[in-house]
Amino acid sequence: MKKAVVIIIILFSIFSCKKTEEKVETKITKPKAKKVEFGFNYTDFNVIHDTIQKGDSFGSIFQGQNIGDKKVYDIVEQIKDSFNVRSIRYNKPYTLLRSKNKTNNLQVFIYQPDALTYYVVDFRDSIAKAYKKVKPVTLKRKIIGGVLKSSLSETLGNESVETALASRITKVFSWSIDFFKLKKGDRYGLIFTERFINNKVYDGVEELEAAFFEYKGKIIYAFPFEKDTLSGKIEYYDDQGRTLKNFFLKTPIKFSRITSRFTMNRFHPVQHTWKAHKGTDYAAPTGTPISTTASGVVEATGYTAGNGNFVKVKHNGTYSTQYLHMSRILVRRGQRVTQGQKIGLVGSTGLASGPHVCYRFWKNGVQVDALRLNLPTGESLTGNDRTRFMKQTEPLKRELDSIGNL
Repeated sequence: MKKAVVIIIILFSIFSCKKTEEKVETKITKPKAKKVEFGFNYTDFNVIHDTIQKGDSFGSIFQGQNIGDKKVYDIVEQIKDSFNVRSIRYNKPYTLLRSKNKTNNLQVFIYQPDALTYYVVDFRDSIAKAYKKVKPVTLKRKIIGGVLKSSLSETLGNESVETALASRITKVFSWSIDFFKLKKGDRYGLIFTERFINNKVYDGVEELEAAFFEYKGKIIYAFPFEKDTLSGKIEYYDDQGRTLKNFFLKTPIKFSRITSRFTMNRFHPVQHTWKAHKGTDYAAPTGTPISTTASGVVEATGYTAGNGNFVKVKHNGTYSTQYLHMSRILVRRGQRVTQGQKIGLVGSTGLASGPHVCYRFWKNGVQVDALRLNLPTGESLTGNDRTRFMKQTEPLKRELDSIGNL
């Protein structure tokens, strides 16, 4: 009997020890990381995040704030050399850091005009002080490429790249590629650098280092090059040092589609008769910007029953272009315009079944099909400039070629 009692006591002790050990283990927790932002440890303050509202000013934000004996006017005077309080703008974020004691005094005001910059107004001393800070930016190189499965914007979006890069690429290739004609299955390759704030917050694309697109079965490259190192001006050239910047842009609007081509016999969708269509129609939403395809002087603007609102530009003694059916004209007769300048907005004025621009082209006074012309090109690199360019772009081209297995 005694032996049985001893065994029970021993077993109870063993199970009690195990339970005690398990209980101790469950109490072990990792300490929480302290949140530090703008150079301040948030655990030391009561933190309030807010946004500038319509009608807010520096003074109105601080009305009712517990800032002790300090007056808003005195604060503005003390910090005016470091922070212009009139610069605060609607819908921009700000942060208030308050003391954790009973007074709950406002200690620090932080204003962010953009993702990269912030201003600090510090009230912790008898005299308020302000300073500007710029968050550290890290540049990371990225290489993407393969086969187009959708539009350029959608392709970049699928790669988690800002779609603004699509506009930049379209501008670089606008003299050589009609992006309306890129097809699914065409190859592409891009090398660029991206900005990251504090090494983690994505802030967009910094620079396009190199690119290629397959267009109508041909590979077209683009490399940036600074021909005049003193001017800092960057132009883009292909893999042989030929400029991508031609005398005329391929199209007057971006990211659209051709709905009707130049022809001597087309059934008019409004008049319901067969007649010549001496232009190229590009469909786009009303309000889409229309750009002049080359520099020149505005020869005429106005309205006719057929053309609607239109602009005609004379480029030189040989070439002129015209842009029809605008919802709004943005230039005047006699005005000098530069290539790519916005001259109007897409509409459906005149004889139009929907919003589009009819792009017309004259050569030596005769209307011709702009899509079939061999238009003049710009200058290519020569001599030492070409030698320097080829040396600079050779490794980039090898990278691009490895992307697309060219």
